[in-house]
Amino acid sequence: MLTAALALSLAACGGGSSSDANETEGNYDVKVTEAGFPTDQHLGQTYLLDLGIRNTGDKAIPALTVNVSIKGKEGEGSTLPFGIRDPQPELAQPDRPVWVLAAHYPKFTGSSANGGAETSNPKTFDFGPLKKNASADVVWKLSAVKPGTYTLVYSVEAGLTDTTKAKTGGGAAPGGSFTVKISSAERNTEVNDAGEVVEKK
Repeated sequence: MLTAALALSLAACGGGSSSDANETEGNYDVKVTEAGFPTDQHLGQTYLLDLGIRNTGDKAIPALTVNVSIKGKEGEGSTLPFGIRDPQPELAQPDRPVWVLAAHYPKFTGSSANGGAETSNPKTFDFGPLKKNASADVVWKLSAVKPGTYTLVYSVEAGLTDTTKAKTGGGAAPGGSFTVKISSAERNTEVNDAGEVVEKK
């Protein structure tokens, strides 16, 4: 895991993200071993989205990437991975966050290093190469800021190009979803310097 953690740390600084040109096209065997995100949430509270991903194939994955979006027309139309697009015309900023991602996330679970994993597509997170038979446990810290019921969809890929594909043992693309209800019962909270929503002391 040290190699993967180093790749993520470098990517967060803009110096170690995966290069499309270095990706070897083909199919790569991947399994989602763990997926967790609370389905009952409260406005203004912070929650962890956890994914465990294993390279079950016999070759290294060029770039372990996770794509995230809210299901439906409004989610798919938004540029935000954890937001929706307001359909009202002539809005200066039509994208509305449902969850706010904390600073220095996502990162490897248990890592004290700054994360990030940004790519040119805000909905795609690049965690770097993953050796064969290796696992990566990654986490996003998210604060719920918009009430309602939403389905958050995630998919795993083996690279940033269309010719580099991740698949499960059955041939399907690895991924899943969480249907989450965010209650409007807001608690006494504030946003701290790290961009996290926390309860006021």
